[in-house]
Amino acid sequence: MPFDPREVEPRWQARWREARLHRTTFDPKKPKFYALDMFPYPSGAGLHVGHCEGYTATDVLTRWKRMQGWNVLHPMGWDAFGLPAENYAIKTGIHPRITTEQAVSNFRRQIDSVGFAYDWEREVNTTDPRYYKWTQWIFLQLFKQGLAYEAVMPINWCPSCKTGLANEEAAGGRCERCGTQVERKDLRQWMLRITAYADRLLEDLSEVDWPESTLTMQRKWIGRSEGAEVSFRVADGAAAGEEIRVFTTRPDTLSGATYLVLAPEHALVERLTAPEQRGAVTDYQTAARRKSDLERTELAKEKTGAFTGSHAVNPINGERIPIWIADYVLATYGTGAIMAVPAHDERDYDFAVKFSLPIREVVRPADGTSPEPGKPFADDGIAVSSGELDGLPTAEVKQRVVALLETRGQGKRAVSYRLRDWIFSRQRYWGEPIPIIHCAKCGAVPVPEAQLPVTLPEVERYEPSGTGESPLATIPEWLEVSCPTCGGPGRRETNTMPQWAGSCWYYLRYLDPTNDTAPWSKEAERQWMNVDLYVGGAEHAVLHLLYARFWHKVLFDLGHVSTKEPFRKLRHQGMVLAYTYQDAAEHYHALEEVELRGETAVLRATGEPLKVQAEKMAKSKLNGVNPDAVVAEHGADVLRLYELFMGEFELPKPWDPRAIEGCGRFLRRVWRLVEEHEPSRVPETDVHLRLRHKTVQRVTADLERLQFNTAIAALMTYTNELTSKGATREDLVTLVKLVGPFAPHLGDEAWERLGGKGFLLEQDWPTFDVALTVDAQVTYAVQVNGKLRGNVEVERGTPEAEVRERALALPNVVRQLEGGKTVARVIVVPDKVVNIVVR
Repeated sequence: MPFDPREVEPRWQARWREARLHRTTFDPKKPKFYALDMFPYPSGAGLHVGHCEGYTATDVLTRWKRMQGWNVLHPMGWDAFGLPAENYAIKTGIHPRITTEQAVSNFRRQIDSVGFAYDWEREVNTTDPRYYKWTQWIFLQLFKQGLAYEAVMPINWCPSCKTGLANEEAAGGRCERCGTQVERKDLRQWMLRITAYADRLLEDLSEVDWPESTLTMQRKWIGRSEGAEVSFRVADGAAAGEEIRVFTTRPDTLSGATYLVLAPEHALVERLTAPEQRGAVTDYQTAARRKSDLERTELAKEKTGAFTGSHAVNPINGERIPIWIADYVLATYGTGAIMAVPAHDERDYDFAVKFSLPIREVVRPADGTSPEPGKPFADDGIAVSSGELDGLPTAEVKQRVVALLETRGQGKRAVSYRLRDWIFSRQRYWGEPIPIIHCAKCGAVPVPEAQLPVTLPEVERYEPSGTGESPLATIPEWLEVSCPTCGGPGRRETNTMPQWAGSCWYYLRYLDPTNDTAPWSKEAERQWMNVDLYVGGAEHAVLHLLYARFWHKVLFDLGHVSTKEPFRKLRHQGMVLAYTYQDAAEHYHALEEVELRGETAVLRATGEPLKVQAEKMAKSKLNGVNPDAVVAEHGADVLRLYELFMGEFELPKPWDPRAIEGCGRFLRRVWRLVEEHEPSRVPETDVHLRLRHKTVQRVTADLERLQFNTAIAALMTYTNELTSKGATREDLVTLVKLVGPFAPHLGDEAWERLGGKGFLLEQDWPTFDVALTVDAQVTYAVQVNGKLRGNVEVERGTPEAEVRERALALPNVVRQLEGGKTVARVIVVPDKVVNIVVR
């Protein structure tokens, strides 16, 4: 009978659930394998096939590992707090919890329909009070260690919506909700002191197996720089005598500093500004407040600025230099001020040219060549125009300048980081409440751990408070409480945690998800940590991974975890691209509106030719592919197989609906081999034996390397060989076991058809004998003067003299010796080729 996935797949999924087949168990005699997917945000749109690529990869690996005899932990959960649900609540009045539960239910249904072997008994949801109780507990550990503190910080502020916005909500400087120009506003924020762990976050990257590109991004984000902190004394105006501190990695260029630049928000700007410059400076500060940090630091943007009217003294040469403000300097980065050396920095050069400021060369190439005209020379070289330092190499000049500054008390050696402390609060409703009570007498007081969780109150409206606080500030019955320390009147913290909070530690809750007395037990942590393989999108290569590593290191220092790093091995699945179909009027068309004629796509209704290109899946381009549709048409096993056969796992690849059917044909061939098998009809031969062992070796090695596409190709080749040569029962048992992790529904159906007992996942993975992976016969290519003239097949290990003799006896070789030609030389490359040189 034909294999009908619409009947077979739901039946096996029900049997797996009934048997609790995917439930995690732990046997101390077995090795452990903890595979983790970056858990999704459950949006109303549901899964698309890009999600399924990573999930399929870990599913295949965990099924394979379990068949090899490993303890396997493969959980799934939901990163369910966040802005989309709250924005939807503001728009519709539907509680975020309701829309989140609906989205979670749909996501879980879709995941089950694809046959993923998740242990749903370990499911977590960041919006569940039983979960965020422990998120709040971890925050309190940070607070007690002085790693959580309050500070006034500039945020994006929409004056129309009267709320703070994340950077992604203020793209282009406008509010994504209403389009109003965004301003910068100083608000009280909770901060996490991640900078205290900067060096360890950097150093411990050497202990993980991650893609080099991700390691590089982490190192750049942390941005450790060695250099000097230099003090410039203000020479005039109301701030005369005060000092401006700057950090520089090039103290050797101090003689070339011809002006200073401060962030428009720098605390000294008010006192530095001369009366005649007040209007220009104030206008510039107002304009800067309308820009996001990303816009301000964009290298390609036109440089803007305003002169304060004050000057500072260059400590190396006593020269008076002007003090400017410019929005490309951020108050939250470094000291909020820089020394500008336009001859040796591209950004400073552009600014100096724009405002006609001096450009003084103090470094030249060491080889005596002249720098390229009109461009700053930013490399190391030798000092010029630097007095007694002239002619010295950059490294030595750095040392001498810093020593001189230290002697004068005007500078010191210093290390700076690009990494900033983490702004850890949002002015939102739909997030974890921060477990702090504010008391006029006692200050910020932690909620007693016995009173956790601090739950979100039920509300009917989710609009911002209008004061910069979250909607929680408008609920007196929730807001007003007693101080846990003195018993006096207190006020709950109204900021909530960012979405990052729940994802910082979810991998630990999976270890012990029903524990009500601790976030996880020490025994479970020792059994499973650290994560052996973490799979997810490269878009999380910096922030999520950095934040999770920070929390983990704090927990390690406090003795709550036993590993320094949470994720031993990390891999990013390549983005699944989708073809977009665009007409001449630049309208996009969904696939069902398109007719594919070979390499040409036309609009089905009119025949109009369409432009086709592979792009990221997006609602706006109508190119998202819902796995439900693929499962309905082809079956879950075909979807799983195609997800991993499209191309190399870590590279981007286009989703081509015309290519899916090839995977369907392969699985049907496997099924026919099983269905048509007759016991003892095909005798076991050496050819069968070696082919089987070579295939097991190849597929096993490819799975170790996460080379899923080549493993599937090997299975296709094996199936074709068995189709032509005939298959023994052992061949079919091996084939079904190898195919099973990729296509588990067909695998179990075929296993049962072959008379197998239990589930395929409970069987042993096939093994191979290395001796049987080497062919008994060897084929030599025979060349005469570099041109192929035939082949010689001999037993492996045949003496070289016999190989030479048989090659020379080939008719095509004999013909090359006619006319008195002679053999000048015969070169035998063992097991590969015979080269015959004829003259």
